Amino acid sequence: MSQIQQDERDADRYDTDAIQERWLPVWDEIAPFRSGRPDDTRPRKYVLDMFPYPSGDLHMGHAEAYALGDVIARYWVQQGFNVMHPIGWDAFGLPAENAAIKRGENPRTWTYENIAQQRASMRRYACSFDWDRVLNTCDPEYYKWNQWMFLRMFERGLAYRKASNVNWCPSCQTVLANEQVVDGRCERCETVVTKKKLTQWYFRITDYADRLLDDMQQLEGQWPEKVLQMQRNWIGRSRGAEVSFDIQGRDEPVTVYTTRPDTLYGATFFVVAADSDLAAELAAGTRAEGDFLAYLEQVKRISEVDRLATDREKTGVFLQRYAVNPVNGELLPIWASDYVLADYGTGAIMAVPAHDQRDLDFAKAFGLPVRVVVASETDPAITGEATADDGPHVNSGPLDGLDKADAIERMIGVLEADGRGRAAVNFRLRDWLISRQRYWGTPIPIIHCDACGEVPVPDDQLPVELPELSGVDLQPRGASPLGAAEEWAAVPCPNCGAPARRDADTMDTFVDSSWYYLRYLDPHLDTAPFDPQQARDWMAVDQYVGGVTHAILHLLYSRFFTKVMHDMGMVEFTEPFTRLLNQGMVVMDGSAMSKSRGNLVRLSDELADHGVDSVRVAMVFAGPPEDDVDWKDVSPAGARKFLARAWRVSGDVTSEPGVDVTTGDVALRRVTARALSDATQAVETYRFNVAVARTMELVNATRKAIDSGCGPADPAVREAAEVVAVMLSLVAPYTAEDMWARLGHEPSVALAGWPAVDPALLVQESVTCVVQIAGKVRDRLEVSPDVTEDELRELALASDVVQSVLDGRAIRTVVIRPPKLVNIVPE
Repeated sequence: MSQIQQDERDADRYDTDAIQERWLPVWDEIAPFRSGRPDDTRPRKYVLDMFPYPSGDLHMGHAEAYALGDVIARYWVQQGFNVMHPIGWDAFGLPAENAAIKRGENPRTWTYENIAQQRASMRRYACSFDWDRVLNTCDPEYYKWNQWMFLRMFERGLAYRKASNVNWCPSCQTVLANEQVVDGRCERCETVVTKKKLTQWYFRITDYADRLLDDMQQLEGQWPEKVLQMQRNWIGRSRGAEVSFDIQGRDEPVTVYTTRPDTLYGATFFVVAADSDLAAELAAGTRAEGDFLAYLEQVKRISEVDRLATDREKTGVFLQRYAVNPVNGELLPIWASDYVLADYGTGAIMAVPAHDQRDLDFAKAFGLPVRVVVASETDPAITGEATADDGPHVNSGPLDGLDKADAIERMIGVLEADGRGRAAVNFRLRDWLISRQRYWGTPIPIIHCDACGEVPVPDDQLPVELPELSGVDLQPRGASPLGAAEEWAAVPCPNCGAPARRDADTMDTFVDSSWYYLRYLDPHLDTAPFDPQQARDWMAVDQYVGGVTHAILHLLYSRFFTKVMHDMGMVEFTEPFTRLLNQGMVVMDGSAMSKSRGNLVRLSDELADHGVDSVRVAMVFAGPPEDDVDWKDVSPAGARKFLARAWRVSGDVTSEPGVDVTTGDVALRRVTARALSDATQAVETYRFNVAVARTMELVNATRKAIDSGCGPADPAVREAAEVVAVMLSLVAPYTAEDMWARLGHEPSVALAGWPAVDPALLVQESVTCVVQIAGKVRDRLEVSPDVTEDELRELALASDVVQSVLDGRAIRTVVIRPPKLVNIVPE
């Protein structure tokens, strides 16, 4: 029988459905991954996958992500750790609300239906979750603590409300945080985002900007450098100076932040953001007011990304006002323009067109002067290209001749001495806008009273639960649906008892996921968000697994929450996730899967056709975790054939459990030891595909030993088969459990323990040395790994093949690299 015929026969006998049905109820009964047993003395590890949104059944991306996280969790269980590996659902959000509007029902109906479906699929997918630790963020017992956290931040001045121009999605009819605007569009529906002035709630994340940057030192080498750099760029710390400019006809000066105070002598005009309060104030009562108001309406229709585009035509309005340059007294005309943003710095800039391209484009558009203050070989006024040289300063009074660093230091000194400025640090990061004008989220626990102002809901009245709304009541109208729920919204003020109203907005759903990793410690605790002792025992998370799409939003917010809780004395750590693994995407034919593209692959279909283990093995074997997986290049059918071969090995072993494996075939034992050693290193360095490859090699070697080597009764064959079962338990739990039982063991193989490697079996008895003549391979010698240069020279020159090729020619030199290479160079 050929090997192909045998593989097909194995596949026929290997009944994945029967194996799955056999072991699922057993695992339900014995709960091998329960982590909360009070008598468990094993050292602890916390492995966490980013929890899913319940938008339907599990998809191919879930299949990859949870297979990878499961490898890590199962490995550390095998290594003797008590591993907490919980699961829950990030259950608030717009998809549920939109589905409810379409179906005429409450969002919780759709949400809990999907949670039930996903939970059943996850159980079938056999991840090593602790099913005693499950949470749903839409449960009042969970979002009560969102509200509790909000109130603690409110008490500390970290939650505040202000009126400002915010990102507004006309389609979703809600506000978006800056992080939720991608290329000028809503990240969810891709509608072009506009600006709208609203009074909204914010978290003061900027108070933690320095710490969010500096604490990344703890994460270097543990998180992907790409993620760390994305966060550094988003926080965007820069060092420069704040400079005060007097404005003619205005009592208060305007402060401008600049990273190049050394170029102040090159400032020739002044620009304020067209949609800033300052611009409206300066235009009021001037001849420019009409033109300004017309221009402002145009600006409101332009996305922020378009406003910042370097190739966009510059537009603006002269406000008939002047600023005074603090270093030379020159009057600078003040313009309103859309290329300056109201929420960056103070919403005003000093324009130095010779050395900033956008300023230069504006100056050329409106005929404004250009003055070079840093020496350059070209003149920007002629070339149209601003220069950013660091060379000696010119036309700059006391700075002439100084380079950039010295000039900045000197200018800051001058400004501070004159009381006109100071050294300053600025950040690109903005405070976190958390208000949302939708229903399906956590209600903000504030009551608005005409007499008392913003009044916190007392802790003993939490949670503020959502009222029962559905269908047409949820239609977006530009204001939160909660505001129209009169019985819910109208309440007495907790302070004075006067009629008042609840805040009608809900929280950004990223609040839900910013601390959920702590709630898993005791998901049903009703006296606190989490147990501090459990936090000391389990936190921080040892391994976090999820997509790189969350590099800025979720991960940054979680780090912020952790630091706030640390300052409140709630936790002892400052970073929530010690190690981070990002997985790639699962695509089809090079494109993201979608119904519209016609390339959608349904996970349920793949599981039905090939079995859970085959899909899991195919996913893990497809490549390094961080790489994208193109499903057209993946072969679950091939994975099934491999698993069938491994399963057959377990049935062919004839020696008894507990046999002395040290008496077995040494050659096979060496192969087993090497495979196990390589797989161990591969798993601990996230090269899970390599671990699978080593398992495949060991199955092949064991099959060969059974069929044409030491035979099925040899103890080394049992050792190899048991090692295969344990290694496979990381990626193919059903098959591994069935193999373990066929080998005579009680369940579960997941708790068998990772086999120890005998170091003596890793020592090579011989290695192959390549013998070259003039760079061409002529012979191969089996030699000791400890062979010396002299011994290797003698062996190579004594080779009959070498003597024949040399044919009496003299030797110029012999290059020896023991124990693997000899290169003979003849005359």
